[in-house]
Amino acid sequence: MTVVVEKTPTTLPQATPNGAAPWHVRAGAFAIDVLPGLAVAATMALTALTVPPGSAWRWLCACLLGLTILLLAVNRLLLPTITGWSLGRALTGIRVVRRDGSAIGPWRLLVRDLAHLVDTLSLFVGWLWPLWDSRRRTFADLLLRTEVRRVEPVQRPAVIRRLTAAVALAAAGACASATAVGAAVVYVNEWQTDHTRAQLATRGPKLVVDVLSYDPETVQRDFERARSLATDRYRPQLSIQQDSVRESGPVRNQYWVTDSAVLSATPAQATMLLFMQGERGTPPNQRYIQSTVRAIFQKSRGQWRLDDLAVVMKPRQPTGEK
Repeated sequence: MTVVVEKTPTTLPQATPNGAAPWHVRAGAFAIDVLPGLAVAATMALTALTVPPGSAWRWLCACLLGLTILLLAVNRLLLPTITGWSLGRALTGIRVVRRDGSAIGPWRLLVRDLAHLVDTLSLFVGWLWPLWDSRRRTFADLLLRTEVRRVEPVQRPAVIRRLTAAVALAAAGACASATAVGAAVVYVNEWQTDHTRAQLATRGPKLVVDVLSYDPETVQRDFERARSLATDRYRPQLSIQQDSVRESGPVRNQYWVTDSAVLSATPAQATMLLFMQGERGTPPNQRYIQSTVRAIFQKSRGQWRLDDLAVVMKPRQPTGEK
């Protein structure tokens, strides 16, 4: 006797089209939608804080940051209302709809994204709620009466994989370029600052000496040279001081720097502290003086000029001298 056993075909369970999307699929779609934009935005913000204020690089970073935020909003809010998809949802084959399956508008999508704050403030319980909710909804979905459902593979855009790869490569390239620019700008700025310190360590004391020193026989020429070494901002103040010297009768005034230090420096500005000694008058009425000044230098038309000069310790006669 022969027994015929009927073979029953075995099929693997598949996701039901238009059914609720699993949690891991939703998480993947959200990551694809948000992470590239957030990475570029964070990189641009950090680079903008790294480069010098007011520079073209900072403005470029600010513009790219604004453009990234705009594209992020377009992808999350506008594209779903026009094409029915965001980038991540198209790649993973899911769609945000109302309970009856109809499409939702951009304002409802915006409010839904803002409502994700509830998912976050609940110690991320809202984000995990789809794991045990029968319709796989977050708190934001419950509030806005929306659902995330699977769609048929044939309904997805044909070039979505290529488009997603292009967006990921563009985001990685933007982050790498911004990082390289930030590092290069910092290096150049530090090199220029070190160059400023080295230059003013030798030129700064001589420049201050030339501004403060004069002789009655060549006072006009000395004063003109001193004014040429001052910036446009400091020159009027220096001229007033020189006029006061002329009115009181100029006497020989000779200074030299005994010690100096660069207190702060940038590629275009620096502050120095200078310890000075000098001689005022001619024998037998000659006096030796000491003074400490703080000088601010500004780079103007490629040349270092005196932008301000303040007396920290007034000129005094050395102890024992009369």
